[in-house]
Amino acid sequence: MTKRLVVGNWKMNGVTASLGEIAGMDALAGVDLWVAPPFTLVGGAVAVARDGVRIGGQDCHHAVSGAHTGCISAAMLADLGAAFVIVGHSERRSDQGETDAEVRAKVLAARAAGLDVIVCVGESEAQRDAGTAEAVVDGQLGGSLPGTADGLVIAYEPVWAIGTGRTPSSAEVSAMHSFIRTRLLALFGAAGQGIAILYGGSVKPDNAAVLLGQADVGGALVGGASLTAASFLAIAAAANPSPG
Repeated sequence: MTKRLVVGNWKMNGVTASLGEIAGMDALAGVDLWVAPPFTLVGGAVAVARDGVRIGGQDCHHAVSGAHTGCISAAMLADLGAAFVIVGHSERRSDQGETDAEVRAKVLAARAAGLDVIVCVGESEAQRDAGTAEAVVDGQLGGSLPGTADGLVIAYEPVWAIGTGRTPSSAEVSAMHSFIRTRLLALFGAAGQGIAILYGGSVKPDNAAVLLGQADVGGALVGGASLTAASFLAIAAAANPSPG
């Protein structure tokens, strides 16, 4: 892949005044920038985002519409101008008990609405310590992904590194991304080579270059460090394989 993808997941952060940070984000050569603010800011973010900065949602329901109080459909996101959606984030898998089958249903709904989809996978600390990290990720990939590769991005996020300040070693990141690539090729054939695999988990400006320098790391899914334009763009700069 010649371009890197850096995605900001704002989680439950941001009010109207925060849109100024998105307005201050400018795409860099060699890097695609995507930002997923809370649902309340998606429309406003689409309005202020500069060319080259895509806006998306943090989740969607699998149904197009219906009696699902408090939920947002992929069609609603698309109607606001969103270009992508994140599904299967570990915080939703744990906090909302989402299963692989539910994640897969959301992927299908998002693609039917014309959205690109970032599918998150990753193991807990206990699972890594038990030596089952690859088996866990393999199961999530097999259960969460659809039958075709169109519009897919994978984000590997070791659960124990999210928001903790801890990061896996370069060797651990490289090994897992290589494993995921192998599984994508097995699932999708040659099309699996074109799926970006992002690393997510305490990505910051000071560690981005090392993390993004590993084999098969096609970019980053960034949490707290994406809340300001300065921090987010510093990570994007570190991801740029061709400065200038």
